[in-house]
Amino acid sequence: MDFDFTDDQEHLRDAVRKWVDKGYSFERRRDIVRAGGFSREAYTELAQLGLAGLYIPEAHDGLGMGPVEGMVVMEELGRGIVLEPLVQTLIAGGVLSGYAPEAVKAAWLPRIASGEALVVLAQQERAARYQLDVCAAKAAQAGTGWTVSASKSIVSVGDQADAFIVPATVDGKLALFLVERSAAGVSTRGYGTQDGGRAAEITLEDAPASLITLDGLSALEHAVDIGIAATCAEGVGVMDKTMAITAEYLNTRKQFGVFIGSFQALRHRIADMKMQLELARSMSYYAALKLNAPTEERRRALARAKYQLGVSMRFVGQQAVQLHGGIGVTDEYIVSHYFKRLTQMEMSFGDTLHHLGEVSQRMQDKAGVFA
Repeated sequence: MDFDFTDDQEHLRDAVRKWVDKGYSFERRRDIVRAGGFSREAYTELAQLGLAGLYIPEAHDGLGMGPVEGMVVMEELGRGIVLEPLVQTLIAGGVLSGYAPEAVKAAWLPRIASGEALVVLAQQERAARYQLDVCAAKAAQAGTGWTVSASKSIVSVGDQADAFIVPATVDGKLALFLVERSAAGVSTRGYGTQDGGRAAEITLEDAPASLITLDGLSALEHAVDIGIAATCAEGVGVMDKTMAITAEYLNTRKQFGVFIGSFQALRHRIADMKMQLELARSMSYYAALKLNAPTEERRRALARAKYQLGVSMRFVGQQAVQLHGGIGVTDEYIVSHYFKRLTQMEMSFGDTLHHLGEVSQRMQDKAGVFA
């Protein structure tokens, strides 16, 4: 299996890394957190790099790239713990490109690619517990269109987005709809998240909607798998930078007149962190390579990847705090923000226990060990 990146992929990585290093400093990020956790200006800068159109075909003004390029981009954004939700843009681009009718594609994909429109996935409900087929939202036909009634939770930048991709049931089956935030019957309540980002509760009361697809469960599973793969790659970037910060601290902090990085017990701990990082990196590659596989193979692979990433993110984040001591949890010091980001990402698109259950269920189905 070839894990070498092409020249184009390396150039893409360099461009994103330069933007993170020069255009998204820790001070700018803190200003964005204070302002509410989302900056339309920073998001527009990402779009100007072409990143909003990464999964959008060239026919609709996108770059027409694939999962490996998405992985490269998200890894670099992870190093800078960028708050702007490019994961959601990748989901929107992938889902609308793959499932929406031509009229919806023409109306929305060029606007998403240019950064003019931010479309986010609004799938979580309070009673669902990460189960994608549990959905209380209802949709009904209204003349030639549709209306949706729903309550969705923890919607990324939900009070700032321009539209939502909303799963709702039609005659007992799941379908996907596009609902504009400015539409009648839409209300949002925004709030900050523990990692400095932004989310919202959204309520739809007979809100007018555009149908994306009546094969909603397949499309929603694909959407979540795109999100998982992007989150895995972002997690690798966050962990990589956390490792670098921690190693630098161990090589500059002194106790008893020597650098604490010379203490064998601490060297063992950071070696364990490195092992977890490389396990996570290999599973992030695996997730990217399986993202276009047949449905059952893709779902199985992405559950495995998210499980390993969850284990690694929790371990690396906690060990970084332990090795720093008290300074590791202060708001003024950067590693605390990486720790909070890793903690929240572990719960995104299904937490570690959920995906362990998914992996276990598929093992029983295939191996017959428990028959």
